[in-house]
Amino acid sequence: MNSSEQLNPRVIHSLAFPLDQFYASAGRALPELEPIDGARMPEPYRSLLVHLSDMTSTLENFHGDRLKLEVLSSRVDGDVYQREVLLRLEKSGKSVEFGAILIHLDRFEAEPRRLILGGKVPVGRVLTEQKVAFTSRPNGFFRIAADTFTGPLLGAGVGAVLYARRNTLSNPAGQALAEIVEILPL
Repeated sequence: MNSSEQLNPRVIHSLAFPLDQFYASAGRALPELEPIDGARMPEPYRSLLVHLSDMTSTLENFHGDRLKLEVLSSRVDGDVYQREVLLRLEKSGKSVEFGAILIHLDRFEAEPRRLILGGKVPVGRVLTEQKVAFTSRPNGFFRIAADTFTGPLLGAGVGAVLYARRNTLSNPAGQALAEIVEILPL
């Protein structure tokens, strides 16, 4: 990593948000993150992570299959809903993303909010099918080692290098709809 890629701990913390909160709540140590420039990310991760689209449609297009959502843990605090999820291919059940997401429920109409809280439909599909206007803005990209939690979920050995992004989905007014860490398997 060159000096222009080095980030201070506060920036690294922001790259891990909201994943860091789930790890802290579970008493797990967050694996070390290594920030990387998206242009230097190897394929196919660059095509899958370095873009301005939602991950649901990107992964469905790449794998040629619809995704199903598996909620691993969740909590609601007022108008904030947080969950750790796996996105799996419908046909094979293969895990194609582990994610941690914080969703601002008060920024959604009733039906999208109901679908999100139902925990059966990936957020990207809810936004698309419910015609919720949004923008996707990656905040950074990083490598992270698979640990004893994420490794088995993603079919990766402990210590395997995984690629990820921190992303914000916003409404047309610029308000964050969701803050997401998206980690892809090998």
